[in-house]
Amino acid sequence: QWCHKFGADFARKLRRRWPKPGDIWHLDEVFLRINGELHYLWRAVDQHGVVLDILVQGRRNAAAAKHFFKRLLAGLRYKPKRLITDGLRSYGVAHREILPEVKHRSSRYLNNRAENSHRPTRRRERQMQRFKSSKQAQRFLSSHAMIYGHFRPRRHLMTAAQYRRARAEAFRVWRQETCVQIAA
Repeated sequence: QWCHKFGADFARKLRRRWPKPGDIWHLDEVFLRINGELHYLWRAVDQHGVVLDILVQGRRNAAAAKHFFKRLLAGLRYKPKRLITDGLRSYGVAHREILPEVKHRSSRYLNNRAENSHRPTRRRERQMQRFKSSKQAQRFLSSHAMIYGHFRPRRHLMTAAQYRRARAEAFRVWRQETCVQIAA
């Protein structure tokens, strides 16, 4: 309920503050079972691990891949230098039609950045005891990805002091954007 009421607005405010994402995009899809039906969660991540966009769809074909590419490009207003995907052939079709000038690498070993970004989703899915509908999953995961990324800097690349400063800055921005007042 919290996510339904406040999540999208908070995520939008945090997204505005982020710098321009990287120019290497990792794209991947993973299945979700919603009410016994198979749905696919399409995710785009840049080379720094920042989630660019998420889309829940019922299909995993070329039309679905094209729809995801168009949505991704509409939200970001610039094109990447390189796309990295797994072996799904739908990406190739969408790439040729929508982004023909962008280099495309297809390998299951190069796409670990996108594969690892699914882990928090699976953890939340278990805690929530599955998603109830594709609309609810889309709404929740879109805002959850942005908020999760905001509070979890890439710890393995920082010293302890840098990590503490990054977390303090994240909480400062959160309080500023959500208008949270700290009790004296």
